[in-house]
Amino acid sequence: MNPINGALLQDALLLLGQRLQVREADPLQLVVCGGSALIALDLISRSTSDVDVVAMVSAEKVLYSPAPFPPVLKDAANEVASLLGLPEEWLNHGPSSDSGGLFQCGLPSGLLQRSHPTDFGDCLRVYFIDRIDQIFFKVYAAADRMGVHVDDLIALDPAPEELVEAALWCMSHDPSEEFRHILISMYQQLGFEDAADDL
Repeated sequence: MNPINGALLQDALLLLGQRLQVREADPLQLVVCGGSALIALDLISRSTSDVDVVAMVSAEKVLYSPAPFPPVLKDAANEVASLLGLPEEWLNHGPSSDSGGLFQCGLPSGLLQRSHPTDFGDCLRVYFIDRIDQIFFKVYAAADRMGVHVDDLIALDPAPEELVEAALWCMSHDPSEEFRHILISMYQQLGFEDAADDL
């Protein structure tokens, strides 16, 4: 399967918009996070394996859960996967798939207003989340799974106050003292001592 770089991401989303239009779908609006949003906004130079949809947006600009995808979106995404040699789940709602998902637990206030909308034809608008919201999500994911999330977090070069703000948002999801100590320990290991001291 083809890794998704900046050029392939653009091609995939343009083709997705075209396939939705062919199906005469009502316009759809997706909020995208993760590696594909980092790539789209040129915040980090790397490839990714998928496009993570954290929320969808109504015509009235109200966020709602992306799970499950509308059938027309799922069908169009499957066609794009076949045409471009992408994984079957290249477009997914993994971050917000269940009761413990990011959308279900609560997104950072102002996320949609900070995001960067791009139209891919008349039937698809994608809101790529802003750098500060990436930091929030990367801290939350890194505290749980480390790995590529740590690499992304370091590459985003967060300021101490951004890390503290991110940690406070994360602790609104898990207010336990144990989780606070996990965040402090992680910040210390990554060299973010100033932020760790403020927690």
